[in-house]
Amino acid sequence: MGRVVHKEFDPVSHQQGFTTEDILWALGIWSVILTLSPVIILYMLMVA
Repeated sequence: MGRVVHKEFDPVSHQQGFTTEDILWALGIWSVILTLSPVIILYMLMVA
């Protein structure tokens, strides 16, 4: 009786936008994809 329930983690209130870590992670993934795609295409053209 009379206890206060404290929520440590509320997923709705913390999802307000992208963090710097999210943006850097996405940029890293896209840079790898864009760097490797010409290499993969060239390899496919040479093998085919």
